[in-house]
Amino acid sequence: MNQFFLVFCFVLIMGSVSAQNQSLIMDLYPGEIPFQKVTQVKEVSKSEGIVRISNVQTPQIQVFLPSKSSANGQAVIICPGGGYGILAYDWEGTDIAKWLNSHGIAGIVLKYRLPSAITQTSPHLVPMSDGQQAIRLVRHHAEEWNIDPDKIGIMGFSAGGHLASTLGTHFDSGNPGSDDPILQQSCRPDFMILGYPVISFNEKFTHIGSRNSLIGKTPEARWVNYFSNEEQIRSDTPPTFIFHSQDDTGVPVKHSLMFYEGLVAKKIPVEMHLYPLGQHGYSLSLNKEGTQKDWPNSCINWMKHLQ
Repeated sequence: MNQFFLVFCFVLIMGSVSAQNQSLIMDLYPGEIPFQKVTQVKEVSKSEGIVRISNVQTPQIQVFLPSKSSANGQAVIICPGGGYGILAYDWEGTDIAKWLNSHGIAGIVLKYRLPSAITQTSPHLVPMSDGQQAIRLVRHHAEEWNIDPDKIGIMGFSAGGHLASTLGTHFDSGNPGSDDPILQQSCRPDFMILGYPVISFNEKFTHIGSRNSLIGKTPEARWVNYFSNEEQIRSDTPPTFIFHSQDDTGVPVKHSLMFYEGLVAKKIPVEMHLYPLGQHGYSLSLNKEGTQKDWPNSCINWMKHLQ
């Protein structure tokens, strides 16, 4: 009898752990995918220490929800980095979502399309379009997922940080006259979290790989300015948390400094953490020593004090 009871309890516990690790995958667009050509190109996923996804054809969100008892109503849509050429899907995506879940926050990984003239009609607009749709979609499902529709943030790393800062500077309040209830929703994020982000496309200090991938090697000046997000900060750009390392040679810390200064000039609440070491691409910094390991705790504390 006792042995049976112990086995029963073990099954219950394992079932509970499994349930907490489950996620929901949802296509971003219920119908036609904007800017998408009909081709034979297939998505590619490789696992070489980090899961790298390329050639995304069907953009999706992967939703990780905390238990109802621990949920605080906040949600973060996560944009993995990868220079607009790949998505570091677990390292800067699902790992982050699970960490957020441990603090009662919904973590939602955005599998956005990467710019491609072969598969898209306006490649430079595609990641932004997918990000805006993701915010609308999460807001549309907020009640169902136990999320406060006014506590939906955007987060991004490296080139994903460029996408996140684009979404925090280019947004609208939705179309109340649309027949699509998703398009009626605002695509303004309520806060931003930017990790070692690409911000500017100014050729003097941009991350040239990200710039070339998004707007091409010989872009029009208007698109360089449009996607230099330090130039696009609005009076209603949301509160922002930034972290970066001073020894980052991939994406110079100047990107974060310029964005910080622009936010301060517009009187946007911003908290920035600069670390002497860390270089680039450290995610939660589980495999690196240094003070940059403190950013997750600082970020959670900042989120707790958002108004």
